[in-house]
Amino acid sequence: MKVKEIRELSNEEIYAKLKETKEEIFNLRFQQATGNIEKPSRIRELRHTVARMKTVLKERENVKKEAA
Repeated sequence: MKVKEIRELSNEEIYAKLKETKEEIFNLRFQQATGNIEKPSRIRELRHTVARMKTVLKERENVKKEAA
């Protein structure tokens, strides 16, 4: 998921996607531990996506603080 796509979502939608992504990472780690993972690079992609989502949320929070 690209930053542009994330910025178009509302905060609630971002939190929902964040939860889904973290669950997927959790499941992929189990697959990795058992040796059944098909695409190991997917874990890294998801971790970057989580970071992007958190960055967008933090930016929005900072904008609110500056406006107040």
